[in-house]
Amino acid sequence: MTITAERKDALVKDHGRAEGDTGSTEVQVAILTERIRNLTEHFKTHKKDNHSRRGLLMMVNKRRSLLDYLRKTEGQRYLDLIAKLGLRK
Repeated sequence: MTITAERKDALVKDHGRAEGDTGSTEVQVAILTERIRNLTEHFKTHKKDNHSRRGLLMMVNKRRSLLDYLRKTEGQRYLDLIAKLGLRK
């Protein structure tokens, strides 16, 4: 359910704006998206895991808030990010 350090480093390299950039909105959204996809796979076999489902909902809401902020401040970066991650608007 968690992502490995190597996968997180790859996400930082792919979406970071500078070397070692871990705090930008793009990186945070990419890491949350990876964690959401992992949890979605987990729920295919563990349908009654309601404690993890609550965590999933919190992650989805956090990602939505970050995407709303990015859309409000930098519209083009928002469009590039959702295209790169394969998210819908």
